[in-house]
Amino acid sequence: MQTHHTTIDPSEVAKFEAMAAEWWDPNGKFKPLHMLNPCRLDYITAQIAAEFGRDLSDDKPFDGLRLLDIGCGGGLLSEPMARLGATVVGADAAAGNLPVARLHAEQSGLTIDYRHTTAEDLAASGEQFDVVLNMEVVEHVSDPEAYLNACHDLLKSGGLMICSTINRNPKSYFVAILGAEVVMRWLPRGTHEWNKFITPDELYDLITTANLQPVDRKGFVFNPVLWSWSLSDKDLSVNYVTASIKPV
Repeated sequence: MQTHHTTIDPSEVAKFEAMAAEWWDPNGKFKPLHMLNPCRLDYITAQIAAEFGRDLSDDKPFDGLRLLDIGCGGGLLSEPMARLGATVVGADAAAGNLPVARLHAEQSGLTIDYRHTTAEDLAASGEQFDVVLNMEVVEHVSDPEAYLNACHDLLKSGGLMICSTINRNPKSYFVAILGAEVVMRWLPRGTHEWNKFITPDELYDLITTANLQPVDRKGFVFNPVLWSWSLSDKDLSVNYVTASIKPV
């Protein structure tokens, strides 16, 4: 893997490599992501369809779109995007994730270009995409501003970036760290660092500084009674997602 200036935090990479074998176990360490994934996919597909004028009832609505899934892990988002017709590159700084992702894609009959690389190295090599998925990554990098600048460079003019992360406030500490890691034990302790969480206004400022135009943001809200996630226009208090475009 080439290394230019990088925002990769080795300690963060090590956390996820240690859990790599469990990516596709819905009851394993990535159970929260499996639970959240349908809600994430609803948002992602709706934003891509709206931006590029695609009809989600078509067999392959994203045919012809080149998509990058940064921090792809085991491929929980890369695979649905490939099924919808996109040409998908999945990038991850944790090398241990990629054999798991490649094997699962092969078993699923999907062609996905998985690479052990970083956003910075992809940008330095001149790669560009119609869509960049940047989901639950920005809170794990060492320099969010430099990282989002690389994401800008990876987008074609008129391209779409979807970025999700976790808000920084007392509620997110109790829900995302104490709740998920200590009480529910959904994630190993230390998976998240509260001081690396980013508020929606901070993320909007970072996105704007990276010369991208924010166009939408919504919250991912967990209902403990229904045991399910939904999108919210108003509640961005813990998990939230943004969409932004690279001006033409």
